[in-house]
Amino acid sequence: MFNMQKLLNKLYSDFLSGEISRSDFEGSIYHFLFYNQDKTCLSHWESDEYEDYLSWFYLNLRKAIDSYRDVGSSFDAFMAKFILISSKEYRIRTKSKEITEYSTWSAQVPDMYVSEDTPVYIHKDLENRISSLIVDKKGRKNTRRILALIIKCYYYVSDDFAEKIAPRIGIKAKDLLEMLKKIRALRQKKDDKIYFMKECIYSQFFRCLAYEKKLSLMFEDVTAYKKQERKLDKARERLQRMRKRVTSIRKDATNNQVAVIIGTSKGTVDASLHRLKLQWNKMAKKAGLN
Repeated sequence: MFNMQKLLNKLYSDFLSGEISRSDFEGSIYHFLFYNQDKTCLSHWESDEYEDYLSWFYLNLRKAIDSYRDVGSSFDAFMAKFILISSKEYRIRTKSKEITEYSTWSAQVPDMYVSEDTPVYIHKDLENRISSLIVDKKGRKNTRRILALIIKCYYYVSDDFAEKIAPRIGIKAKDLLEMLKKIRALRQKKDDKIYFMKECIYSQFFRCLAYEKKLSLMFEDVTAYKKQERKLDKARERLQRMRKRVTSIRKDATNNQVAVIIGTSKGTVDASLHRLKLQWNKMAKKAGLN
């Protein structure tokens, strides 16, 4: 059997003379490398990793062959050097991919980094409270107050919730859904801006995770560690600034927009929401005393 030096040189000679086709030439090189790992500089690699590398290497083999120039170095020496250099590139690519995957799968609670706190209204007597808010001081039903609040807080109102709450405030579900559709269209530009900012925050968050993982793989006493550490610090600072900015953006509709959707005056909406707030705080205070 030919050793690596003799085989590769002969294959290259046969390819130049036209005795074998390019595909046979490339296939023979791959076949030899696949079954003779011990004759390469990668004999210390695990077999699974070596096979994965060869699959990646084969895609670059044609480019390597075309780049070879016979100017003193034999083809087998060129290939040995190419395998050594390309294996390092493969390791770097693989490691970067592993870091990215690690960063993704380790992000089990991204909300603490990315999402703003969504208001949560949970109370064991919530339905009775809503019923109380609908009734004014004179005992008359005034569902427009709750309707104004729902339209104002459209950003946090799902269609499913709207369909459930509609009968409670004396309005058809399809009418409430249509109002929500209109306010969302009115606020589309602002909501798109918020969505885009959140996407940027997601990217920055995963970038921080990747930097953290890379830092954990470095030795602390090397220059590259200090550089990576500074890069991570800057990335974290930027993430915090981005989060602060997105949480400061108003996500509720303006009272004027609510008035347009409902078909009433801004002053009526102002007064309705103000009374609701006072009434809710009063009930919350009583509940606290009890």
